Amino acid sequence: MTHIHALDPGASPLDYYGYELRRHREAAGLTQKQLGDIVNYTGSLVGQIETARKLPTPEFSERADAALGTDGMFSRLVELVLRSRLSAWFQQVAELEARATEISTFQMGMVHGLIQTDAYARATLGALDLTDLDDRTAVRLARQRIFEKDEPPVFWMVLSEAALYQEIGGPEAMRGQLAHLLAFESNPRINVQVLPFSAGAHAGLTGSFTLFHFASDPAIVYTEGYGSGHPTANPDTVKDCSLRYDHLQAAALSLRDSAELIRRVMEERYGEHRDSGGDSVA
Repeated sequence: MTHIHALDPGASPLDYYGYELRRHREAAGLTQKQLGDIVNYTGSLVGQIETARKLPTPEFSERADAALGTDGMFSRLVELVLRSRLSAWFQQVAELEARATEISTFQMGMVHGLIQTDAYARATLGALDLTDLDDRTAVRLARQRIFEKDEPPVFWMVLSEAALYQEIGGPEAMRGQLAHLLAFESNPRINVQVLPFSAGAHAGLTGSFTLFHFASDPAIVYTEGYGSGHPTANPDTVKDCSLRYDHLQAAALSLRDSAELIRRVMEERYGEHRDSGGDSVA
């Protein structure tokens, strides 16, 4: 096992977190197992986090703060740790999400990462690469903590109806994801509209995009390719995408009708058990 003096706290946010966790644990006179018992995790996991071999979670960090009396230090630090584990090209986007007062997104093929469930996120991230899947899933879900701020952003998503039928992660994962979307019905800060098949040709046929609005800075449009992201504050691009988004919202179902469609698809397509051949069974 790596010794604490061999762990360079300046190497990365993860190394710094591990260094500080061991320093505070030892100052409290606790073994890894004792701290694990207090925070309801294994001593082995504590050791892996201390040696920068495992990512801490926000839940672990909150419990570590309570156990070690660190006044929220680990809860603050874990945000930096998780953001640092994002792909270099995506880190700027996570910063935009954290600063935005309003986020408006059109999604053609899948639910936006900010409102994905664990199972759905795991399935999308693991489609071609299972490496470090637990950690990558945790990093994606950690972005959703922006909605826990004192003043969270207003989030609008226009989602193509096709995404309701694209079975990502299997029927159970899809049922959970659609139920998660319905859970926002009474939350005025997180809004989901479905763009129905009946809309036909629409203003978003070119692809998915996201608009970020800020309290004092110019708006930014973000589009994404394979392994690359493209944020821009070009006024013409922002103006064009803002107009497109207005038309997409106008063509989409109302919030209430969207929820009804989501509920119907959830029950009719994912609400029954199916045999190995895909046929419905009682």
